[in-house]
Amino acid sequence: MSNKNCLKVVLFGPESTGKTTLANHLAQHYKTNYVPEYARGYLQEKWDKYKDICSLEDLPIIVKGQKILEKNILKDSNKIIFCDTNVVVTQIWSQTHFDGYCSPKILEAARKSRYDYYLLTDIDIPWQKDDLRDRPNDRKNTFKFFKETLDFYKFPYKKISGDISTRLKDSIKIIDELLLRKNIFI
Repeated sequence: MSNKNCLKVVLFGPESTGKTTLANHLAQHYKTNYVPEYARGYLQEKWDKYKDICSLEDLPIIVKGQKILEKNILKDSNKIIFCDTNVVVTQIWSQTHFDGYCSPKILEAARKSRYDYYLLTDIDIPWQKDDLRDRPNDRKNTFKFFKETLDFYKFPYKKISGDISTRLKDSIKIIDELLLRKNIFI
């Protein structure tokens, strides 16, 4: 299997729902890589330098940076990669932070995005504050929007809930079944 045909699984959900932690654990379990969130580094640097938050102008830069990061990490991956985010998350972020607006280019990129599976991370773990997180009181609505977006695009997904060990165990079961269906052996 060439790396461009690597199985791609997206950790998908609102802020502070354990996506990075789960992606890291899954990558370790499957002895492969995970693609970190480009926006986190980009926006943290913007915050640290200027105390400025994300703007609409940042979103195309984030999408491009995420695609480059994913492409580079894919080269050294072992038949499966875990993506801490993707363009659909950027679409949702735009829509939830800019009164429903998302640029047509990002919407088109989201519509055309191709990933094998999404793990929708539940809001049943405590929200943790940092410089970039800004929606501690809107988790239910944000989660609902994430789920509705997956349903709209008809992307395959499963909701992952519970503590990290439960999430990891349930995710491994889902991914093992997916790998078996696709005849991929790691």
